[in-house]
Order: sequence, then structure tokens, then C-alpha cells
Amino acid sequence: MDEKISLFLVPTPVGNLEDITLRAIKVLQQVDVILAEDTRKTGVLLKHLSINRPLQSYHIFNEHQTVERLIKAMAQGQQFALVSDAGTPCISDPGFLLVRACRQAGLVVQCLPGATAFVPALAQAGLPTDRFCFEGFLPPKKGRKTRLELLASENRTMIFYEAPHRIRKTLAEFVTFFGAARMACVVRELSKIYEETQTDTLDNLAAYFDQKEPKGEFVIIVEGKKGKANEG
Repeated sequence: MDEKISLFLVPTPVGNLEDITLRAIKVLQQVDVILAEDTRKTGVLLKHLSINRPLQSYHIFNEHQTVERLIKAMAQGQQFALVSDAGTPCISDPGFLLVRACRQAGLVVQCLPGATAFVPALAQAGLPTDRFCFEGFLPPKKGRKTRLELLASENRTMIFYEAPHRIRKTLAEFVTFFGAARMACVVRELSKIYEETQTDTLDNLAAYFDQKEPKGEFVIIVEGKKGKANEG
């Protein structure tokens, strides 16, 4: 393992634990400390992989308070791996502040390739993949309506993450702002035993999940508005 690298961003499986890469396992075996969004969830993965390394909590509620201490430890030669509960750190997960601080301090950061929920969801949706924009989670309250109004004219395929308790509300809002006939795909429980993919118009998808209790984490792929492509 390259001793010049201070921080490894290590993607972890979004569901099926077998989706971890051999390189990710090697890094997790060798770093001094593993920074975890939830040490209990990461502990389950490490136990499955028979990895016994020190774990420290690093999440959205403590990252501002911990960054300076972590940068100091890295400057003294310690190597860290950052993992989120599932997928790639920094993608709708904590990590940006730490990566930025590392760059500012002249420390080397390396992100391993690996699991990210929106990539398989987009690939199997059957919607255009040549140009797309990743929106992640919409604002739960403030700024939500403004964001949806702006996205109503977006020509690229749009990708969203959503929690089960908000999926019905979000699909209903998509019908209102994007139009009932807009094609979309909802993928839930990616790589797990109950994985489900539904591709249909937004109004049909909204009706489907009104009748079905939503469970698991969701990725929503929405067709862009047909017309002149956006710049950028």
C-alpha cells in the first residue's frame, strides 16, 4: 500500500456484501484507522471480512469537530480509510470536508472505484444514459419547491435518492412538476434479495407505490424534458 496516501475513500457494498472489491479489502486490512459513518454497520462488514482494525466514528454530526484532529494525525504519518454506510463516501454521504482539508494541507487522497447506488440503477433503467445529472436527496423542506421548479426544464436524465417514508410524496411532486406522462424508473433494495425495478410513467409509478408499502432505500431515475439540450 502506498505510504504517501493519507486518506483512502473506500466504497462499501450497497446491499450484497460480496460486492466489496479485493483492493478495498486490502486497504481496510492495512490502514491504521477506519473512519465509519456508523461503526455498528461497518462493524458487521468488517466481521464478515474478518478484518480487525480500529474504528472511529465520522458522520455528518461530528465532522466539523473532528477534521482538524484527523488532519494532524495524517500529517504525523497515520493512514486512514473513510467508509460510509453503503456506497462511495462523499456521494450523498459525509467526506467532502475531510477531503478538502486534506487537499489544503497537501495530503494525498485516493478514492477507490467501487459501489455507488445510482450507477447500476441508471444502467438498468432503460432511460437515456448519454447525459445525466445527479441530484441525490432533494431538500426535505426549505428550497424543495424551488429545486423542483428548476429541474422541470432539465433535459438530461435526472437521478435522485429517496428514503421510504418520503417516496410517495416525492413521486406525487414529480407528477406535479414534471408531468404525469414523464417516464421514470424506481429501483429499491439494490443488490439485495428483494431488489425491485419499476419503469413506467410517473403517474403510474405514483399509483403503484400508493398501493404498495415502500420499504428499503430508493433510487429514482427521471427522463429529462424533451427538447433542446441544456448546456454543460
